[in-house]
Amino acid sequence: MTSTPRRVSRRAQHQQGASGAKVTARNTVIAYAFMLPFLLLLLIFHTWPVIFGTFLAFTKYNIINPPEWVGLENFRELFRDEQFWSGLKNSLKYILVVPVIQVISILVALLVNRPLRGIGFFRTAYYVPVVTSFAVVGLMWSWLYQQSGPVNTVLMALGLMKEDRGLLNNPATALLAVMFVTLWKGIGYYMVLYLAGLQSISTELEEAAVIDGATRAQVFWNITLPSLRPTILVCSLLSTISAIKVFEEIYVMTGGGPAGSTYSALFYTYSRAFYDFKYGLAAAGGIIIAVISIFFGLLNFKLTRGGKADA
Repeated sequence: MTSTPRRVSRRAQHQQGASGAKVTARNTVIAYAFMLPFLLLLLIFHTWPVIFGTFLAFTKYNIINPPEWVGLENFRELFRDEQFWSGLKNSLKYILVVPVIQVISILVALLVNRPLRGIGFFRTAYYVPVVTSFAVVGLMWSWLYQQSGPVNTVLMALGLMKEDRGLLNNPATALLAVMFVTLWKGIGYYMVLYLAGLQSISTELEEAAVIDGATRAQVFWNITLPSLRPTILVCSLLSTISAIKVFEEIYVMTGGGPAGSTYSALFYTYSRAFYDFKYGLAAAGGIIIAVISIFFGLLNFKLTRGGKADA
């Protein structure tokens, strides 16, 4: 004996719909209530500074007097300032760190992804520089780079340096020395991201390729690397933006010297704001840095095909 489905009246359907709408609305209110503290912090410490900083870029402001609208004058002054161009050039040179740190991080991630005895120790050892304060790192490397220091001793023993001179005191080597510290400190961070990407790759694909006769190099180029493309996009974006906005390394280790050889674009905006109290000029410099960062971000998307892994 079959039972016919019970017909629900239109009034009951309306009641059920209204009840469901109330539950949905209540859940939405609860969700936004939980997000409210974060949204307020985001508004106060991110959105408002961006809006106010953009406004300041078109004004003359020194904290003491109220902002005075000057239009594009700050940008004209920036383009006439040779020190700004020098800092911008150094920031663009710093982007050379990006491909190097990505290649080394991938290689290290491949190394520590193996099930070897004590591999946890090596993973931790590679990550220790990441969590070390840059004040400590800067002081340590400044000592290593000093005249007659360990680095100079090794370089002179290998015949790579003829004159015993502090690397941070030489305009020809200071920026390269700081770039190496950034490379050394950042490898562990990107290694962890690449390690997560490697462990998300299906082992069945690699095993099938090996069964078909593919070598390790062929498996890496045709399966592993294309599958890592989303992680490569994230890591290259983060490292590119960090390179363009390099500041902490410069501030701790060289202060922009010697002879302005390590003066970066962000260090220029910092100097104009907190040394010269030209906040409008500093804000204009910040906008230019942001535009350059967006350009290189789009370039990263283009080079990695939007971070889409091959199917």
